Amino acid sequence: MQFEAITWERLTDALADHLGHRGHLGHGGDPGDPGHPGSPESAAGGEPSPWLKAAVDGAPAARTGEIAGRLAEALRLRGRTVVVVGAEGFLRPASLRYEFGKEDPDSYYDGWFDVGALRREVFGPLEPGGTGRVLPDLWDPATDRATRSPYVRLPAGGVLLLHGPMLLRHCFPFDLTVHVRLSAGALERRTEERAKWTLPVFARYEREVRPGETADVLVRADDPRHPAWTGLRG
Repeated sequence: MQFEAITWERLTDALADHLGHRGHLGHGGDPGDPGHPGSPESAAGGEPSPWLKAAVDGAPAARTGEIAGRLAEALRLRGRTVVVVGAEGFLRPASLRYEFGKEDPDSYYDGWFDVGALRREVFGPLEPGGTGRVLPDLWDPATDRATRSPYVRLPAGGVLLLHGPMLLRHCFPFDLTVHVRLSAGALERRTEERAKWTLPVFARYEREVRPGETADVLVRADDPRHPAWTGLRG
């Protein structure tokens, strides 16, 4: 696998240009209106979703939220409306996450994130004929209560950016997937001591899902000052 050195600025510009050339810029109407790209009539006629969905996948130590934030800014400069959603905003309640202990690797892999809520509240509204009303977060792990955040309306031509760990194992309908890889040594160095129990989980994810092969873009970020990437595949 060939990697090319790149700056974060050039990387986000390339990703933003790629997304910017896909889909509609939209006329800002109601997705429920007849003739709108996301209306039921359009969906019945085989129209694709008028919204784009992209993933920035990686362990917490890869700081995917920062990368998604850079990409969002680059897209906004190109005239796109962007909603950034962090998977950590869709954690399940503590009673479910910690059913088998607070440091159970299998629970973290299979049961910490509310995948059903992400499908229902984030991806469902962006299906053809959907409302475009996305919930940016659902659960606050600090208070262990619902966030009660208001829905955000994403107009046609808008982009959803979802960032967080292990996103590529759930068959979410992404239009672009970016995996930020850290070598085992870099991941251990950059993971907080209290979270090192999660390291076997990410090793399992690499073995079972092989995100470096399935993602559209693979970014190597062992040294955050000097990233490298494979370019856009396909």
